[in-house]
Amino acid sequence: DRMMSLRGGLGHLRTRRWGFSVRGMCTGTGQDLVVIGGGPGGYVAAIRAAQLGLKTTCVEKRGTLGGTCLNVGCIPSKALLHSSHLFEEANHTFKTHGINLTGVSIDLDQMMRKKAQSVTGLTRGVEGLFKMNGVSYAKGMGKILGPNKVEVTGLDGSKQVIDTKNVLIATGSEVTPLPTVPIDEQSIVSSTGALALSKVPKKMIVIGGGYIGLEMGSVWSRLGTEVTVVEFLDRIVPAMDKEVGQQFHRILKKQKLNFKLSTKVVGATKTPTGVRLTVEPAAGGAQETMDADVVLVAIGRRPYTAGLGLENVGLSVDKRGCVDIDSGFKTSAPGVYAIGDVVRGPMLAHKAEDEGIVAAEIIAGKAGHINYDAIPGVVYTHPEVAMVGKTEEQLAGMEYNKGTFPFMANSRARTNDALGDYAQGMVKILSDKNTHKLLGMHIIGPGAGEMIAEGVLAMETGATTKDIAKTCHAHPTLSEAFREAAMAAHDKPIHFK
Repeated sequence: DRMMSLRGGLGHLRTRRWGFSVRGMCTGTGQDLVVIGGGPGGYVAAIRAAQLGLKTTCVEKRGTLGGTCLNVGCIPSKALLHSSHLFEEANHTFKTHGINLTGVSIDLDQMMRKKAQSVTGLTRGVEGLFKMNGVSYAKGMGKILGPNKVEVTGLDGSKQVIDTKNVLIATGSEVTPLPTVPIDEQSIVSSTGALALSKVPKKMIVIGGGYIGLEMGSVWSRLGTEVTVVEFLDRIVPAMDKEVGQQFHRILKKQKLNFKLSTKVVGATKTPTGVRLTVEPAAGGAQETMDADVVLVAIGRRPYTAGLGLENVGLSVDKRGCVDIDSGFKTSAPGVYAIGDVVRGPMLAHKAEDEGIVAAEIIAGKAGHINYDAIPGVVYTHPEVAMVGKTEEQLAGMEYNKGTFPFMANSRARTNDALGDYAQGMVKILSDKNTHKLLGMHIIGPGAGEMIAEGVLAMETGATTKDIAKTCHAHPTLSEAFREAAMAAHDKPIHFK
């Protein structure tokens, strides 16, 4: 999870650069661009457009910038993942390093305060970037009234209209509901509720074995919750390279996460102590019940376009709820563009950011392009899992080379290791058999989310495994495993047979 959303409340902000005020907004105030949505895609697009000299307003109804990602997604989840991992290390691996502790306990309230401080600091930082770059910030619900007109409705019901040459839709996504398990954000929660539990539950059932479910399941498992992941398909994170996914599954089971795969949830009933789920085999069969204090619904996200006024400019959404665009982010409505979770492609904050920059440059009359084969994905568990490009399954029928290198043969991983937590996993590289250019890179191990950037850069620049093998990597570092995997793809590694 990694995404934009359109939420919030009314606020007033003046910007000296354009002499423009949300409170004093009128139909005669012309802008070059109005961005609807202040998430990673929207706020980045607004800043880039202003840098290019466009009079730009960003409309955001949450009341704070950053969208789902900064407020109730990527950032707070990583805060809890880090804090819970420190607790896990203090209880289980510190002794191996000669650090003896007694009386280690959880102060959940303080953990949540630390999370909130991270969120507040970053969202305020985005507001500061708006001021520095001359972006007008309109707090309220944005709606397209027609060609070149956007209405902003505040929480007090007041309505203001902005005239604009262009509109960029960046309204992000929302949690996909599961009709048989209605969310109340108390005992049946979305990822938002799972980030704000008031106590550590004894038992949690996570419905959905994707990025978000596994990350949040890991958080609460480390803090002492018995976690069971229920997944409709026969494997977790089904889009992941199968070999890597199978290893990931084994590691999570060793961490005492429980799994029920190929299982369908058909109903939920509140009980005095929590929730009782009714489940059955995905292929059909006898039903059974499962009890938990908290159920997390994490089956995915869907584009958010409610109340946006698409019909006022002749736009509609496809069966997935996405707004259709061309390669330049243009919709079929003149002067209306769209980016991020609300359009096709993976729902990732960094994908939305890239699209925001390129869309702003196109609107400003410049050229822009995104290589969607070089968009990475990361699961921020421990170990992390990161990937970019093709999986081995996607290359079936093609001629390719495969090189792997295990972290158990990496000196830095072995040095940091305690009870096998750092020395597990591998780097896997897939390359063209003839040109040796990278087709895909997959990492499961410590620091995978940071290491994947080298693979993305290699793919973006057309580097080969030979180029990587000839590139000096500092010793001892985890990144040496990347070099050794590249060697293994076209020849042989040095430190593993």
